[in-house]
Amino acid sequence: MPGTLTSPQLTAADRCDRCGAGARVRAVLPTGGELLFCGHHATEHADRLREMNAVVSESEPAI
Repeated sequence: MPGTLTSPQLTAADRCDRCGAGARVRAVLPTGGELLFCGHHATEHADRLREMNAVVSESEPAI
């Protein structure tokens, strides 16, 4: 059975692509790219990410 592709868990080193705060959300775009967001920017961009059919996952960064 083929394996499932998964994104690695966020770490404390992962930063929001908009402001540089600690990332809490990973958005994987249908084109294969990914964006990392803090909670604030994830909320701000949530509607557009849904329109783009991005796969959004939230997590606390691993230490």
